[in-house]
Amino acid sequence: MRRIKILKYITLAAFAIIAVRLFFIQIVEHDAWVAKANEQHTMLETITARRGQIYMLDGSEPVPVVLNQSVYQVIIDPAVTPKEEIKSALEKYASDKITANLDDIYNIEGLRYYIVAKNVPFTAADQIAKEGISSVWLKEGNGRVYPEGEVGSTVLGFVNSDGLGQYGVEGSLNDLLTGKDGLLKSISDVNNVALSIGNDNVKIPATDGKDVVLSIDRGLERGVEEVLSGAINSTAATNAAALVMNPNTGEVVAMTALPGYNPGDYGNVKDASIYINQVTEVPYEPASIFKNFIFSAAINEGKMTADSTYLNTPFTEIDGNKIWNAEQRAILNNQTLTMRDALYWSLNVGSIQALKFLGDNPNEITATGRERMYNYYNDKFRLGHATGIELIEAEGFIWEPHAEIYGLNAAYANMTFGQNLSATMIQTAAAFSSVVNGGVWRTPSVVKGTLENGEIKPLKNHEKVEDQILLPETSATMRSLLINNRSYKARAGIDKPGYDVGGKSGTAQVVVNGAYDDSMTNLVGSYIGFVAPTGKMPEYVIMVKMWGEGQALSGGEAQDLFDTLSNYVINYLKIKPGGV
Repeated sequence: MRRIKILKYITLAAFAIIAVRLFFIQIVEHDAWVAKANEQHTMLETITARRGQIYMLDGSEPVPVVLNQSVYQVIIDPAVTPKEEIKSALEKYASDKITANLDDIYNIEGLRYYIVAKNVPFTAADQIAKEGISSVWLKEGNGRVYPEGEVGSTVLGFVNSDGLGQYGVEGSLNDLLTGKDGLLKSISDVNNVALSIGNDNVKIPATDGKDVVLSIDRGLERGVEEVLSGAINSTAATNAAALVMNPNTGEVVAMTALPGYNPGDYGNVKDASIYINQVTEVPYEPASIFKNFIFSAAINEGKMTADSTYLNTPFTEIDGNKIWNAEQRAILNNQTLTMRDALYWSLNVGSIQALKFLGDNPNEITATGRERMYNYYNDKFRLGHATGIELIEAEGFIWEPHAEIYGLNAAYANMTFGQNLSATMIQTAAAFSSVVNGGVWRTPSVVKGTLENGEIKPLKNHEKVEDQILLPETSATMRSLLINNRSYKARAGIDKPGYDVGGKSGTAQVVVNGAYDDSMTNLVGSYIGFVAPTGKMPEYVIMVKMWGEGQALSGGEAQDLFDTLSNYVINYLKIKPGGV
């Protein structure tokens, strides 16, 4: 009997404990347990947003140059999925899309979910599905197709295996193109079958990415790349870059660098530096092209005119450094020349003279001259600063007028002819556009807008600057000087009745191991110029750059490329002659 009583009390105590626990679960901890139950029966699924497509222009008509296609992620449950079966299927149908080492994955204890392949095309994904391997999921997503191949790769960029835009517009406008994924939340039964009835079912729709229309003309872009390819094949250059922009709007209609790559096969490149946009991401020393800017500053400040004179010596000595004119200009030594002559013959002593004029002392460089020059280079022309174009940009470097360095005056003397500083091609082209377009600096642009319901709408929250930095009279003078520059250099049939063509070349020494290479075996050739119907404002500014490791490329070779390209632009865009 005593044992029975003890058992009875134990049983009663157990029931009491259970009752108390039930009370806590059902009353005190009710909400927490409900949440856990819901968690076990809730299915979450991402609704992938459609990535926006990218268009170029064919005339005024947007034409898609970046499209979407369905691609798949292959997902496995290592605890259940047969290792050898999935390994064999992946190697057979999607060997180049595998993103995981299966041996490592299967050694991770407790792992129940892993993505083992990405960007698998539909045909390959379908073959994997037909293998009937247990616990293999195929998740659909967006893949990119670039039907133009290598054309425009500098501007376009690519999308990597994680769906992130890299380089070009794909990278700089990734958020706009990506959109925002949605979410499907549903309550399931014990067998994980979704229940369609219930107030807890939630669907947050995906917000698709915006379709983007570039200002790039597709046909012109292809033609410019063909011209650059011809220049590389016929010179010592291994690389070339170019842009064509409208100086009156800031719109870029062509931008490229060679060699290029196929964005749809971006992984098969020998050197990742090929992804970099040479026009916007690489500051360099453009050399004598910058004489346009010191001349513009001195003329605009009323410190000199095109007919101001100076004594052209073979060199000028500043801070103990001799800065020479080019050897082939010896015939002009010790002659009194005009500033028009100085720009015409691209005389370094002449551009330094412009800085002296700017500082109110024709015989030496002054602090006032440095301050005024810096104001124009840095503040007005915005050289060394990102322009605001809708692409990834580098900045550059301009010495401040009171920098605490030895030889500051010599540094400023070199800066008058585009050395001892750095700027990108797009910065240089934007500044040059203001020199020839009437004096207005405009934010360059490569994006026309977003395509919505068949209409192109301007980008939101993208500020564009229009700043009158030069007097129209200064701009007119500079156009005249630049047209005069070509009066003895007419070639390639471009300088002919009906067209005003002006420009300036630059041959830059390259810094090797921290110092300029005086052997002249490493040179970068550049040319910038404009095309206009005679007597009218420029319609296009064109800039080219040619280089190659260990190669000496001159501004003259860059001018040849400019001439060929200018002829092509005139014909392609059907620029009508004026004054005839």
